[in-house]
Amino acid sequence: MSSLPPIREDRIICELPLYFTKDAALHTKDSFHVTVQEACQSQKSDPVGFNVAKVIVVGDVGVGKTCLINRFCKDSFDKGYKATIGVDFEMERFEVLGVPFNLQLWDTAGQERFKCIASTYYRGAQAIIVVFDLSNYYSLDNARQWLEDAMIDNDPSSVLLFLVGTKKDQSHPDLLAQMEHEAIKLSEELKAEYWALSALSGESVRQFFLRVASLTFEASVLAELERKNTRQAGDVVRITDYHNDFKALRKKQANCCN
Repeated sequence: MSSLPPIREDRIICELPLYFTKDAALHTKDSFHVTVQEACQSQKSDPVGFNVAKVIVVGDVGVGKTCLINRFCKDSFDKGYKATIGVDFEMERFEVLGVPFNLQLWDTAGQERFKCIASTYYRGAQAIIVVFDLSNYYSLDNARQWLEDAMIDNDPSSVLLFLVGTKKDQSHPDLLAQMEHEAIKLSEELKAEYWALSALSGESVRQFFLRVASLTFEASVLAELERKNTRQAGDVVRITDYHNDFKALRKKQANCCN
């Protein structure tokens, strides 16, 4: 069996990447949660339990979802537009705080006729990336509906949300400022983290996906540790209950004999 190729140097994350803007950031802290750092350093936590996160990418047709993913995964940009049919899938490997971690990137179709097919893949997401075009206000206006559709089969309390404006290089400065103002207001309302990117130039693309990987990794570790603590606490309760039941039974038997 052939071993996996080494993780690329630019996918090794030792520190929590910074947010794009503090006005619309999921977390404004400067480092990973202390509990997560300790779990990774001590190796007491089994990384198998949180080594992969599912990320779905949604948005209007033509906003640049595929170009965004291809820029990060393949460092390429295809000027010829090809609409995604149904769903495409990419797997990206990272190392976060010394622990291997994978992002499943699900690139979903924006065309209405493929929406039903794509929506079947929304379930079980750890993160949702809602993409809009910074030169097209209607794509931003539609972002709310895309998020609502994606959240139908997901738990709002356990999903990280990102609102991403693409084609930053194609937007006039005045329009860009106006669009970003509206996008930040929407991101605050949706409790999503806002980013503005350019798949053509690659501006902020790598930093964004490193941020997604870091925050989903942290959330996955904390959730797994909580599940383990809950299971251990449940075992203690069951053992205690059994012990008490056994004592009560012995007492009852002794009273019967008397």
